[in-house]
Amino acid sequence: MQSVESNALEPTKAELKKLGFFKKIVRLLPVYGLVLLTLFLLALFSFLLPDTFPTMLNLRAILSDKSIIALLSLAAMVPMAAGRIDLTVGYGIVLWHILAISLQTMYGVPWPIAVLIVLSLGALVGFFNGLLVEVAKIDSFIATLGTGTILYALALSHTGGRQMVGLLPDGFYAINGTFVFGLPITAYYILVIAVALWLILEYTPVGRFLYAIGANPRAAELNGIPARKFVVGAFITSGTMTALAGVLLASKLRIGQASVGLEFLLPALVGAFLGSTTIKPGRVNVWGTIVGVAILAVGISGIQQFGGSFWVEPMFNGVTLLVAIGIAGYAQRRKTAAQ
Repeated sequence: MQSVESNALEPTKAELKKLGFFKKIVRLLPVYGLVLLTLFLLALFSFLLPDTFPTMLNLRAILSDKSIIALLSLAAMVPMAAGRIDLTVGYGIVLWHILAISLQTMYGVPWPIAVLIVLSLGALVGFFNGLLVEVAKIDSFIATLGTGTILYALALSHTGGRQMVGLLPDGFYAINGTFVFGLPITAYYILVIAVALWLILEYTPVGRFLYAIGANPRAAELNGIPARKFVVGAFITSGTMTALAGVLLASKLRIGQASVGLEFLLPALVGAFLGSTTIKPGRVNVWGTIVGVAILAVGISGIQQFGGSFWVEPMFNGVTLLVAIGIAGYAQRRKTAAQ
C-alpha cells in the first residue's frame, strides 16, 4: 500500500559532465528553482517594503509563526520518505496541545512529566498508525485520516467545546517563549531536528532503507530490507514530532481549544510536498522541506504586509504547490527526454 512514491530526479555528476554550460543551467534549474525563487522573493519584498520586511522584528515573527509548521512538515516528511503519508500531523496537534495544558491545570501533573506523557502518547499513536498500514494493509491516507479524526473527536470530547485555561509554570512558557541571540528558541529546535534528520536520511542505512522502500517496496523486501519495521518506525517518529509540535503550540498559546490546530495541516503537507520538488526533485528531503516552508513564510509575510486579505495565505499555499509540481514535472520530462 503506497500513497506517495519516491524517485529522485536530481542530475548525476556524470550526466552534468556531458552537458554544456547553458544546458547544465537548464538541467539544474528544477533542482534549485525553489531556492532561487525564495531568494528572489526576499530581495523583492526587501526592496518594496524596506521599513518593515528586512527587519529583525519581521524575522522573529516569521521564525516564531512558522516553526511549528516547519516541525510538522518534517514530521510528515519522514513517512513520505517510505512512500506513506501521515495526516495525523494536522489532527494530532489539536489533541496534544490541549492535553499538554489540561494535564497540568486539571490534574496537577508537573510540566516535565506532562510533556513526556504527551510525547509518549504521540509515539503510541504513530505505532498504531504503522500497524494499520503495515499489518492491516490499509492505505496510509485512509488509515491516518481515520486515526486523525478519532484524535480530533477525543479533543472535542475532552474540552466539551470550551477553552482549557489555567495558570501554567514559567518553565513551560519558556519552552517556546525564550529568545537566544535575539531569535526565538523554536528556530533552534528546528535547526537541530533538521540536521539530525538530514544525517540519518542521507548518511545512515536507516535513511537509505526508507528511500528504497519508498521507491519500490517489493524490491526493497527482496533485497532483505525489513520494510514493516522501518515503516512503523517512520510513523512513530512522525507521531512523536507531532506531539512535540503540540507541546510548543500549548506553550505559545497558553490555552487549549479544539478549534486550533487543523489549520496547520495544509501548510505542513504543502511544505513537505514542496520539499520533494527542490534540492532532490522527486524525493522528499530535509533541506527541500525547509526551503518549502521558507518560501511559504516569506511569500505570505510579504503579501500580508501589502495589506493582503485573510484568504491570501491558503491561496498562496495552493498556487505555490501547483507551481512546484509544475517544476517537478518539467524535471521529469527533461530527464525522460535525455534517456
